[in-house]
Amino acid sequence: MIAWRLRLPCSIIAATGAMIGPIGQNGRRDKVADLKKGARITGTARDKLAADLKKKYEKGASIRSLAESTGRSYGFVHRVLSESGVTLRGRGGATRSKKK
Repeated sequence: MIAWRLRLPCSIIAATGAMIGPIGQNGRRDKVADLKKGARITGTARDKLAADLKKKYEKGASIRSLAESTGRSYGFVHRVLSESGVTLRGRGGATRSKKK
């Protein structure tokens, strides 16, 4: 799946503090925090990001989709969700059952 981002002038990004992200489950474009790849996120910015990720994850977004929309790694998003006390869903797919 390819996520498209609109290229906005820096002044718009600086004024809003957010970039327009991929289309979310509700059919609207999600606002995504403007994070530089690999930049350390601490303090209130990390708390705000954790709360946003937690809310989206609990509404059904996958860790992979959250990682893609924020420009962070799967491991980073997984760690932030774990730190914020989210009960992570199990892996999907078929389950094995006993043969009769």
